[in-house]
Amino acid sequence: MTDLLEKTSGAGPDVEKLQALAGKVMGDLAGAMGVLMGYIGDQTGVYRTMADGEGRDAEEIADLAKVDARYLTEWLSANAALGYVLYDAATGMFSMTPEQVALFASEGAETDLQGFFQSTVGQYMTHAESIDVFRSGAGLPWSSQHACMICGTDRVFRPGYEANLISSWIPALDGIEEILERGGDVADIGCGEGSSAMLLAQRFPRSAIHGFDIHAPSIERARERGREAGMTNLTFNTAAADTIPAWNGYDLVCMFDALHDMGDPVGAARHACSILRSGGSLMLVEPRAGDDLSDNLHPLGAIFYSASTLACLPNSKSQPVAACLGAQAGPARLTRVLNDAGFTSVRIAAETDTNLVIEARA
Repeated sequence: MTDLLEKTSGAGPDVEKLQALAGKVMGDLAGAMGVLMGYIGDQTGVYRTMADGEGRDAEEIADLAKVDARYLTEWLSANAALGYVLYDAATGMFSMTPEQVALFASEGAETDLQGFFQSTVGQYMTHAESIDVFRSGAGLPWSSQHACMICGTDRVFRPGYEANLISSWIPALDGIEEILERGGDVADIGCGEGSSAMLLAQRFPRSAIHGFDIHAPSIERARERGREAGMTNLTFNTAAADTIPAWNGYDLVCMFDALHDMGDPVGAARHACSILRSGGSLMLVEPRAGDDLSDNLHPLGAIFYSASTLACLPNSKSQPVAACLGAQAGPARLTRVLNDAGFTSVRIAAETDTNLVIEARA
């Protein structure tokens, strides 16, 4: 790096700015390797083995986690350099702080980041396809994503749904909680592996919850999870957003982090509007974003824009209309989509650090 700075100090880049940017990029490179290290620790159970906070040497941890001690020593060294685990030079022991446990070994908690790790690893697995569509402008359907991306996405969003859907999002809707308490009908469009639908079914046993998704393997996984949970008021069916059966209509239609992935978001929202009963609501949950690019230039925005480049836009491009709304659409664009679909009342009902919750009514 010193040689580079010497060569560029006479003209061209500002030396101090170059050094600062290079340092930032080196940190990013370390983080990129850290994502893979983190995923390996998740899949092998090493973080869970260390979650009690006890100090142990590599041999002891390897024995408990049933992994190779030499590989683990190198992995632990990388994690210590990254700040993901602690290393005590005096004893040669490794351990984890409560904060590290919260981020790396707390499945289901809002603090756990393993879903992000898993979905990111999935994107690296399909990097060749991403480069191809980036050049050609072609689409890449969700079914072409790696299994790590699909499962990781559920792990990313599930904790937020568990923390907020029942306690704050449903109560923020106008009169919907009371309807579901008595017994109503709900359509969860783009339900994926069924996490959101299962939460609704558990909380409102008198209501019928219907999950729909275009991705058949996700629906099969959702059905399996529903059977394991013994939920009798929950069904899952494979269907595109604009073909959801109306049956007798729905009191609530939900779209959780899905509308921006669709080829025709206006058409999907218009169909949702058409299958709502009088007095019913559409609950649209989307990644949190501001309306201007400058509002979203922060780490979470970088994650969402990157995911949009690699998964959301390609999926939209693979479908008719190919609107490419993007994962950082913002409330103004989302409101226009809903207005164009026939909703006359659109409001932000709730917000979290990562999501916007919009209620729309005809």
